[in-house]
Amino acid sequence: MSQSGITKSFDLGDGRTISIETGRLAKQADGAVVVRMGDAMLLATAVSSKEAKPGADFLPMSVDYQEKFAAMGRIPGSFMRRESRLSDYEVLISRLVDRALRPMFPDDYHADTQIMITMISGDKEVSPDCLAGLAASAALTISDIPFNGPISEVRVARVDGQFMVNPTVTDLEKADFEIMVAASEKDIVMVEGEMQECSEADLLEALKIAHEAIKIQVRAQLELAEMVGKAKREYEHETNDEELRQRIKSELYDKIYEIAKSGSSKQERSEKFKALRDEFKEAQGEIDEERELLIKRYYHDVEKEAMRDMVLNERTRLDGRSATDIRPIWCEVDYLPSAHGSAIFTRGETQSLTTVTLGAKMDEQLIDSAMFYGYNKFLLHYNFPGFSTGEVKPNRAPARREIGHGNLAARALKQVLPPDSENPYTIRIVSDILESNGSSSMATVCAGALALMDAGVKLKSPVSGIAMGMISDSASGKYAILSDILGDEDHLGDMDFKVTGTANGITACQMDIKVDGLSYEVLAEALEQARQGRLHIMGEMEKALTGPREDYKPHAPRIVEISIPREFIGAVIGPGGKNIQELQRETGTTVNIEEVGDEGKVQIFATDKESLDNAANRIRMITATPDVGEVYDGIVKTIMSFGAFVEFMPGKDGLLHISEIDWSRLESMDGVFQVGDTVKVKLIEIDKKTGKFRLSRKVLLPKPEGAPQDRPERQGHQHSRHGGQRQDRDRPRNQDRDRPRDQDRGRYEDRSQQDRPQEERPRQEGSQQENPEQAPRQEDNDL
Repeated sequence: MSQSGITKSFDLGDGRTISIETGRLAKQADGAVVVRMGDAMLLATAVSSKEAKPGADFLPMSVDYQEKFAAMGRIPGSFMRRESRLSDYEVLISRLVDRALRPMFPDDYHADTQIMITMISGDKEVSPDCLAGLAASAALTISDIPFNGPISEVRVARVDGQFMVNPTVTDLEKADFEIMVAASEKDIVMVEGEMQECSEADLLEALKIAHEAIKIQVRAQLELAEMVGKAKREYEHETNDEELRQRIKSELYDKIYEIAKSGSSKQERSEKFKALRDEFKEAQGEIDEERELLIKRYYHDVEKEAMRDMVLNERTRLDGRSATDIRPIWCEVDYLPSAHGSAIFTRGETQSLTTVTLGAKMDEQLIDSAMFYGYNKFLLHYNFPGFSTGEVKPNRAPARREIGHGNLAARALKQVLPPDSENPYTIRIVSDILESNGSSSMATVCAGALALMDAGVKLKSPVSGIAMGMISDSASGKYAILSDILGDEDHLGDMDFKVTGTANGITACQMDIKVDGLSYEVLAEALEQARQGRLHIMGEMEKALTGPREDYKPHAPRIVEISIPREFIGAVIGPGGKNIQELQRETGTTVNIEEVGDEGKVQIFATDKESLDNAANRIRMITATPDVGEVYDGIVKTIMSFGAFVEFMPGKDGLLHISEIDWSRLESMDGVFQVGDTVKVKLIEIDKKTGKFRLSRKVLLPKPEGAPQDRPERQGHQHSRHGGQRQDRDRPRNQDRDRPRDQDRGRYEDRSQQDRPQEERPRQEGSQQENPEQAPRQEDNDL
């Protein structure tokens, strides 16, 4: 007997239905729902502690998204054959949901909160990531956890010029524009996506389409919550001292304002702020830990308020720039002599040292996930060591922030990479951030584009990126859009967004909006200001390098791709890989073979041209079709009593019969050849039935005087058994064709020797004509 739950369904707008069900699974969680679209099902749970930990002044929330292999009927390919740590893809989806949910919690809610989203059933045509935000929000909305939602997320893609909401996997593969958008019923909260040089107007249109679709999903969650009927819990995670709050503001606001207005550097400004706070603490005398935490929290609030007011009132920024000014930029390429490509990009106090490495096909990244199995040939890794901000931090595996920043830069650059037909390399970009004070991910984009061009990769266009911010005051209506934001401006702003693109359009964007009521007009203004800043940065980059180099570096590896007939793949590989392993060992190259359609794609990877040409020539020889009448330099592989087998082309052996070695008759093969000897031979026949090759050496030697006339070269089965051309017989060929076979055989067996053509008569004992051409054709059986 199954238990019934509560279900709310809605139409996506194109006939597809999404359902949200609760009350059947994971009932001990504070909130749990199953979201279903087609055969795709996501289980989302939300759990939050009843009390906050002592001293907590932020929301300690974790979001984990995971796809179970069993959901697609697969077993994980890892050694342990089970799901373990989240993949980079799952981390990225977790970040998308986290960034959408976090602004929706009350500012004074500090209890440990965990959101878990699990794909429990998959559908090959449904992307589960576009349902994750909806599932997480629904679990929170029906729970008793304080939440100012609901929100939802959708994907908008442009396919064949038309925008689609939550496209199928097949449609998404054809899209030239795709973004994930999260929003409440009132405002857009988060945006992230990639596109092929789209305009700012196209991006705004997609945002409007996404928001309309999200409103339907938000209303469905509210109706489900009403059906469930669970009230939100009461909480008190902060103790406040209003007298202390007002005292800090009255005594320190003006001082903070003046420091913010001074235009000092990041380090100098931080030291002054710290000294001001410490001075106030010392004036309080001996204080307990709780009061110290209150001073810290109240001072932070006053500092943020003073800096925001300074920007809005003075129309100047913390480092003295105007709203549209870009910090000084300097670039350099080819900085590292041994790298295949390298660049330094420095903007103000943010610096990236980036390298490009070109690899072979076997260097591609294997991706083994529940929804996808395949390879990735473009990698970008972003590293953020502690010294980049003057901090002591252990060097550990990349955190979620590093994975997210690297992914944004990769999405920006991959739009301008040459197609696979023009770029056979696996490309790895590594960005090491050496200094950071604002938008190191955009520095990675700029340095990455320069390093790719320095490596000789033929980009369609250079790419630059810029980080934008906005500070606003809803009461006064004032707002300031800031170009090339600092780290502090990122923290105190109401919106930050990053835009990358070429001179022709946008290639990627990421946006987080923390303010209510942001109009599309203000957003359009911000995008236009970002475009102007992006073009300025690109102009500075062009001072270092205007376009891709004509050729790769001399020490960079070279790759040649050869197409061969599919039937020759086995010949190149050889039994047990013998041929290809021998070729790689002897030429010092790396060879990869892949069957594509009716062809075999052979990729040869080498560090020098000589090795590359050697391997390519050997493969061409293996796959070449021998021509009758051609002369080859062969190697003796096997010696038999009736002749020798000679490899005249790689992987192709032919019989050099004892009668075809020399014009003089050889009684045996003793002492004629040794295995491994090189011998020049001519291909005189390819057997049409067996495909075996018949070689001759003597036809290449001068014919001695008095030697018998050489017979014509045979063309398959059209020649007589002994190699000579059949002579016309006196009897018509078609006479008595319909006679019974036994009578016909008897007639030929009784035929007198005089009736036979001369070349078919048996050689008499003691004959003076010891012609080697008349020797028995032993090779017919040997072949």
